[in-house]
Amino acid sequence: MASLVGAGLFAVLLVLSRTPYVQDIFPWVDFFHSALVVHVDLSVLFWFLAFAGVIWSFNASARWIYLGWPALALATAGALIVAAAPFVDSGKPIMSNYIPVLQGPVFLSGLVLFAGGIAFLVLRSLVAALPAGRGTTGAGALRFGIVASLVAAAFALIAYAWSYAQVPDELTGTPYFELLFWGGGHVMQFSYTLLMLAAWLWLASASGVRVGVSPRVVILLFALGLLPVFLTPFIYLAHDIISSRHVEQFTLLMKVGGSLAAAPLGLAVAYGLLRGRRAEPPLQPLRAALISSLILFAVGGGISLMIQGSNTIITAHYHGTGGAVSLAFMGLTYYLLPVLGYRAADLKWARIQPYVYGAGQLLHIIGLLWSGGYGVQRKVAGAAQELHTIGQKAGMGLMGLGGLIAVIGGLMFLVVVFRAMRRPAGR
Repeated sequence: MASLVGAGLFAVLLVLSRTPYVQDIFPWVDFFHSALVVHVDLSVLFWFLAFAGVIWSFNASARWIYLGWPALALATAGALIVAAAPFVDSGKPIMSNYIPVLQGPVFLSGLVLFAGGIAFLVLRSLVAALPAGRGTTGAGALRFGIVASLVAAAFALIAYAWSYAQVPDELTGTPYFELLFWGGGHVMQFSYTLLMLAAWLWLASASGVRVGVSPRVVILLFALGLLPVFLTPFIYLAHDIISSRHVEQFTLLMKVGGSLAAAPLGLAVAYGLLRGRRAEPPLQPLRAALISSLILFAVGGGISLMIQGSNTIITAHYHGTGGAVSLAFMGLTYYLLPVLGYRAADLKWARIQPYVYGAGQLLHIIGLLWSGGYGVQRKVAGAAQELHTIGQKAGMGLMGLGGLIAVIGGLMFLVVVFRAMRRPAGR
């Protein structure tokens, strides 16, 4: 949760620094890239893996539970150091894909600590994972999907280590970090997607949506979603890490394998929503998060087919798929609050929060897509955006408006959850 607080604060700075006219009031263009680095890492890498730990822990026995404490301590320390790095270290921002970094000792030490915490988490979760059984029940199928996401995360960690061992020492700056995170970053997307699919099924079941797919078929789809991950070692063995083929093969792996499970399961859940009844009031936050997540993922996936060159269309795609994962995790948070002994989320705000966040992200995405069509480049701010035409300015203006609405939706989520956690249920 703390990672989302930090990500939200940096998101405000990012939106203001890219919004036409408003950006002139905030002369922090030099700070833009540093803020972008921390925002991306907190809102994607740290938040996603922290919540992944929650899901994996729910599917774990008490075996090796002592490893949970060093995992938590290392990950927390790493997150705090990364969030503080822009203010205490003048490291150069490196806008590498998947994990952008500040090339300085403070940020990199925080990232290493966080990675160590996640390694402990994945190891413990693998050892303690509850068996899926024969998979003849919905619970068994869900456990299979959770374990599949865990296996994908383990392969991602192996890929990061493999890349670190193979990237030539003479490479520096962007080329070094781009290759370092390329393989593992692609593989980790499979873990995020599998976790999101598990969350969709969990939310659908909890909110009264009947998904007309048997548990055995669900397991088959989860297996298909995991299958491309096993090609990772072969890519490393077949192609030198500095070759174009290495880069192309991981891109192809994601393009071909990324939707093998997501498309059919998403359609099945959407069909169940269309056929189902309106959710009862206590279940409306779960249903709202599920609907919003499905829409954003569909939009983000569709935009991926339009990507050409390095412009804000790529950013629109990332915000669609990443926002979908976030919404699935937000909905699951509302479900888990009472399960963990806290008060249920305040219905007045919880049932509209996913729609506010989702609508803001959708406007943000449309603005980025619009601007990308006019050639606006990604990862730039201020005058570097070269917003000369009305179309370019309108697109980025819509981006700014949507971004601020999404930030409001994110703040609503934090307020609702913190209020529910303030006092245990029954007090």
